[in-house]
Order: sequence, then structure tokens, then C-alpha cells
Amino acid sequence: MTGTAVADTLPPRLDPKTIEGPLYRSWTEAGYFHVEPESALPGGPDPYVVVIPPPNVTDILHMGHGLNNTIQDVMVRWRRMQGRVSLWVPGTDHAGIATQNIVERKLAEDGTSRHDLGREAFVERVWGHVNGTGSRILEQLEVIGSSCDWDRTRFTLDEGLSRAVREVFVRLYEKDLIYRGEYIINWCPRCLTALSNEEAEGEEVEGRLYHLRYPFTSTEGDKAAQAAAVAQAAVPESDVEAIGRLPDGTWYLTVSTTRPETMLGDTGVAVNPKDERYAGLVGAEIELPLTGRTIPIIADELVDPGFGTGLVKVTPAHDPNDFEMAQRSDLPILDVMTDEATMGENAPESFRGLDRIEARKKVIAEFEALGLYGGEEIHVHSVPHCYRCHTLVEPRLSLQWFVRMKPLAEPALEASRNGTISFTPPHHKKVYESWMENIRDWCISRQLWWGHRIPVWYCVSCEATIVARDDPDRCTSCGSTELEQDHDVLDTWFSSWLWPFSVFGWPEETDDLRAFYPTNDLVTSPDILFFWVARMIMAGYEFMGEAPFTRVLLHGTVRDRLGRRMSKSRGNGIDPLEVVDLFGADALRFTVLSAAAVGTDIQLDQEDLEGSFSPGRNFANKLWNAGRFALMTLGDDPVPTVADVSGALELEDRWILSRLQRTTESVTEGLERFRTHDVSDRLYHFVWGDFADWYLELIKPRMLGKSGDDSLQAARATLVVVLDGILRLLHPLTPFVTSALWERLPWPAGADRPEALIVAPWPELDADLVDEESEQRLGELQELVTQVRSLRKEYSVPEGSGVTLRLSGIEGPFKRVVEEQSNALQRLAKVEACEFHEDGDGGKADGSDAVG
Repeated sequence: MTGTAVADTLPPRLDPKTIEGPLYRSWTEAGYFHVEPESALPGGPDPYVVVIPPPNVTDILHMGHGLNNTIQDVMVRWRRMQGRVSLWVPGTDHAGIATQNIVERKLAEDGTSRHDLGREAFVERVWGHVNGTGSRILEQLEVIGSSCDWDRTRFTLDEGLSRAVREVFVRLYEKDLIYRGEYIINWCPRCLTALSNEEAEGEEVEGRLYHLRYPFTSTEGDKAAQAAAVAQAAVPESDVEAIGRLPDGTWYLTVSTTRPETMLGDTGVAVNPKDERYAGLVGAEIELPLTGRTIPIIADELVDPGFGTGLVKVTPAHDPNDFEMAQRSDLPILDVMTDEATMGENAPESFRGLDRIEARKKVIAEFEALGLYGGEEIHVHSVPHCYRCHTLVEPRLSLQWFVRMKPLAEPALEASRNGTISFTPPHHKKVYESWMENIRDWCISRQLWWGHRIPVWYCVSCEATIVARDDPDRCTSCGSTELEQDHDVLDTWFSSWLWPFSVFGWPEETDDLRAFYPTNDLVTSPDILFFWVARMIMAGYEFMGEAPFTRVLLHGTVRDRLGRRMSKSRGNGIDPLEVVDLFGADALRFTVLSAAAVGTDIQLDQEDLEGSFSPGRNFANKLWNAGRFALMTLGDDPVPTVADVSGALELEDRWILSRLQRTTESVTEGLERFRTHDVSDRLYHFVWGDFADWYLELIKPRMLGKSGDDSLQAARATLVVVLDGILRLLHPLTPFVTSALWERLPWPAGADRPEALIVAPWPELDADLVDEESEQRLGELQELVTQVRSLRKEYSVPEGSGVTLRLSGIEGPFKRVVEEQSNALQRLAKVEACEFHEDGDGGKADGSDAVG
């Protein structure tokens, strides 16, 4: 292809819209993304397998997903070029609570609710939403260049994955690892469902610690007086009077709480049995203000004597620690709130129907009126909020389904300790192990309509509980056909934790499962380390007998211009499709990769997309311009191999070939360690600096026929090798622009050309081409040119001003290099001529510069 022909097929300006769509279609039509299990069954080559962290179908993807999926695609494309059978399984997650919230909000805008529709009609409405967002998500993944095997696209509510969910539930139930019980759980009064401990996200707030006085009954005065004396002696400096007397002579004790409204559900007051201040009070009765009830003082080691007065109110239905104390001391349990967090029928009549915050105000006001309010103080503490709607979570007693986690955690914990699974950055290893060591049972039932229905039925006739893989038609105990399925659905993560093997057909023993499990790498966000990563590892060991992956990369978070995490619920995300439409997929990919230093967050301005994505756009343009120039100068004459012209290679040829080897080694090592930031930086400087700014400038006279024929052919051979290496090294990062240039790259006669860059072999280090002397010599020349450019700038000497460069003190190999490269030096330094002088014979005159 002549230079003119190249110019015709490669326009002067890069236009991503004209190349990206056709290239992507060509890859999918050629089947490059698809893998058959026969090519990766045990005994064959080691496959590389990644399963996508399935995006929620709540809404379209934002740049957090753009970063996550770009990193995955880099790894998959790189491994594919290394010759490994590479499979990336795409899919989406039904996201129970989040998706139901979105659809319910839309219904509310129309003046209706899910209860008005009924369960079946509501679920159909959700499916309509999911089908729309799901297809849009897959389109976004395609547009950014994701090389997924689309034939294997999965959804967590697919029939096969639903069968896996039921199988797991039944197996765990049969092993007594799933149970139903009434315990304190995290309750979201907005979503009206239980949450797991991980879904109740702690947010530090500046709250209040309130001091409430509870009077002793008239018969307990002596005990109170004795305790008051002991307490006063023990903590005379205390600002809060633990035990005191009201003006009418009644004794009282003081409890401290951040939630005064829950005192309406108190059924006791607790002290530590080792706290000598209150030893004489255990068993005494006190009056619970506003309720007309009396409650006992109990002893329990769970009480912290150093918190507040050391006297703790016990509200068993609204605090997990209080529930434990109530169980040990046989205290009654009184739930005073409704599902919506208003005061319920067990609260005094004057409080019923009040929101919890209004009830708090009323409690304080009535305590003040009774002379029982001990004041308040600022108290900074962590308060749990719903991870989806950010509503204040209410701990409350509820009948739910749970998974016993400690038995499942043991092999997953050991896998981290013995190095079977590694984490990047490595500090996540300690975080993971700490959570595993202190793991609590997992509440898996959700009071929702969207999701996997719990596979449990209750017999109306004999009240038997039936847990089954398939819908039963009669009771296994009494034969009755009157069965009612549990109304709740399973936590979204109960299907997601099976993802690495359910996508391959488990529980069936499929060829896919044998070929592709376990997978290799997991690339995800640290905020779902416990929600998802840890649980997948536990599920892998429990149901497959081995870890689902061996390496976990937890990349940084993408934040907006205000430093806030980009999220669908916050609505501050950047749509990858918008970025691609403006600047192209390669610009998006290179921007986020170059910013994604391991363990650090990325900040993008959603209101200045051009500024945010200019690094990637500028680099793609630079690569296009440099590649186009190289292809135009190469022409269509046969290109020799470097081996054919090895004797004619000049300094700059040997230098750039050596630099290419260094870059190849660095990039390969960086990809092995997930260091996409370092890889991007190395390739940026090699392409922009070494190749475009130096090598192409150095060989221009040779490529334009101003040098001998051998020199020209040496430059052409070197240029093909280097450009080919650049495009291969960059392909996983910027697949579109590299492919468009590579397709037009001339090839040495007789050499085998890969059918496409996407399957071209990954470059390997050629130690024979590493040339330290050439790198040193040309490095000195670069330094000299840089010094001259700095002097020109310092003295404001314009280009074309006829400056002569006088050089003194230069000798040995460097002098030979400067003499050989004098023409290049003149061109690059923009000087009229170069003169060499002995030491002391240089100088500066007539607009000349001396460097030595």
C-alpha cells in the first residue's frame, strides 16, 4: 500500500465512530470471544477464566463499572494474546431490594403501590423494567470494547441459576446450616425488609447521649441509699448522678441512651456483676416512667461499667445485646414499634402512631415535666443506615431465615492464611481475615416480592414445614394439599455467591463446569468484599470443594468532582456511552486505566467530560498520528526483517529496539501484578516520547530517501517491528485504534501474519536486542538536545534565528555519537550548525550558545 493509499484509508484525524463499531462486529462474527469447553477441559492447555461481577439491573452503568470492566477486558485480551483459552462470562444481577425500590418509586409517582397491583402484576412490572435496563447494560459493555462470550450471558433469575439457588438452600437446610428463628435483625422502615449486618452501613454522626432517671419503687429506698453512697465514693467526679433523690425524697437511678424512644420497650436495667457500686441493687424493682410498669435490675457481664453511669436500660426487642441479656435473665420482650418505625400497640396510647423521632421528642418532654430528665451531651457514634435507601436502620426482633456462617468460614479463612487466595492491594488480606474470624450468622430472608422465593412451604392442616427443590403438591407429613409458600424472598447475595459455578450449569455436572471452574482472577470493588467476595469463597469450598478463584483485585472507587462515590442511587454517575460518543472507547479506557493506581480512587468531573477524559483522547490521537505517519512513510515495497538488515542498523534503530524490549518486560510484569496505572504510564512515555518524539524524528531523513538504501531498509525493518510491538502491547488497553492501524501494517515477505491483532501473539522479551551501550549513547544525545532547548527557552531565542551550537569538552564515544548525529542534533535542537571546540576554546558570541 503506497503512502497515498494509506492516507486515503487512514484519515488525518482519528474518528472513533468510523472504526469502533465495524471492528467490534468483526471480532464477534469471527468468534474470538467464544470458547468451547472442549478446548479447555482438564488435560489440555490451562484456560484463563473470569466471571463478571454482575451489574445490578436497577439502572445503566456508570464509570465505576467502566473502570471495573475495562480492567477485566485488559486482563482477558492480554491472556488471549498469550495463547491461553480465555473466557469472560457476562451477566447481570436482579438486585432484589434496589430494583424493587426503583419500581415502587415509579408506581408512587403514578399514585399507586405494589399492594394495589398485587404480587403477580407487580413482578411483571419489575420484569419490564429489568428487560429494558438489562439490554442497555449489555450494550454499554459492548461499546466500551468488552470481549465477553455473549453466548454465555447469565442473569441471576435465569432458570438454571434459580435451580442452583434452591439446591443450595435445601442442602444447607439438610445440614442444619439454614434455620429459622426470632432474633434481632436490622430492619429498614423505608424498604420494609430485613437487612444483613453488611447491608446496615455504619455512618458516623454527631448525636446526643440522653440521661433518663428511673425512680425506685417505694420499697427499695434502703437499697438505693446504700448504693448511692457506694457510687458517689467510687466516682465522685461524675457529672451525671448515677443514683439520687428527687425533691419528694424518691430515689432514682440514671440510665444513658442515644434512643430515648425505645425506653417504652424497656423490661429491665442491667449492671455488671463485678461492679461493686451496684452489687446491692441486683433484684431491686424500679418504676418505668410513662408506662405504669415496674422492671427489675439484673446483673450481666455484657454491661460495660465504664459507659455512662454503668447502669444500662434493657430493651430486648430493639437491641441485639439487650436481647441476649433478656434471654439469659428471662426478661419479657416487648416490641413497641411497627414495620414503618412508628410507635405501635405495645407503646402507651399517647405515643401510638408517632414517628420514632417525634416519639423521642415527646419522651424527653414528658421526662422533663416529671423532673426525671438528667440532661444530654454531644455523642459522636456510628449509626447504621440502609445501604440502598440510606434510611436509619432499626434493630428489632423479627422471625427470619439465617445461615450459620462459622462452619462455612473456616476453609475460606484458611485459604487466605495459606496463600491459596491472594488480595491486591495486600492490606485487604487482614481486613478479610478479621471479618472471617468474627463472622456472624447471615440473615437471608427479605420481605420483598422481587427475587428468589424461599423454597419453603407450610402445611395449613398440620403446620409442618416443607423444604423442597421442586414445588410440592402435598404435605409430606399428613398428605394435605393445602400448602402455603413462605412469602419472603432470599437476599440478592444468596444467588450472587453461587455465581462462579452456577453460570456453568451447577448443580449439573456439565462440560462447562469441568472446563472453566475454578476461575482465575476476580476484579471488583472493595465495598463488596464481605457482601460478595468472601461469600463466594465460602460457597466455592462448600459446594465445589475448592476456591472459586485464586487472585482478587480490589480496585479504587470512581468519585465525582466533589469526591463523592459515583453510584446509581446518588445519580452522580457518568454514562460510558456518552463518553464513547464524544471521545471514543479507547479514550475512556486509557483515561481510567492511567488513573487507576492500585489502591487509590479516581476522581472524574461529571460536569467537565472533556477535561476528565482528555488524557485518553490526547493519547489515542497521538498514537493515530504517529502510526499514520509511520505507515505512510513505509509505503508498499517489501519490508525486510531486522535479521536481514542487522549489519545496517544505526544507533537509533538499536536504541529503539532495546527500549522496546525494556517496555515489553515492564508491561508484562505490570499486567501480572494488576498494575494498569504503571503499564499505561510506561506505554504512554514509550509511544509519545521514545517513538514519536525521538525515533520518528531521527529517521525522517532516512525514510525520505536522504540516506543510502541499506540505511533506509534498516529503518523500515525497525519501524515495522517497533510499531507492531507497540500495537500489540497497547491492544489490551486500547483495542480499537491499535487494530485499525495494525490492519494496515506491512509485513515482511514470507513471515506468517496473524489473522487479527486480537489473537496476535503477545510480545516476548528478546534479550539479544537489549543494547545498553546504544541506550546510553542516545540517552546522552537526548540530554544534550534537552539542554539546548532549555537554553533557547531561557534566553528567548526563537526558532529559525540562525543559532550556531558550539560544543566544548566533549570527547570519546559521546563525541563520535554527536558527530555522527550532527544533522539530527541540528534538526532536533533547531540550530543552524554545530561546532566542536577544545576545552576553553568555546564561548558565546554572535547569538551562539556553548554547551560543555
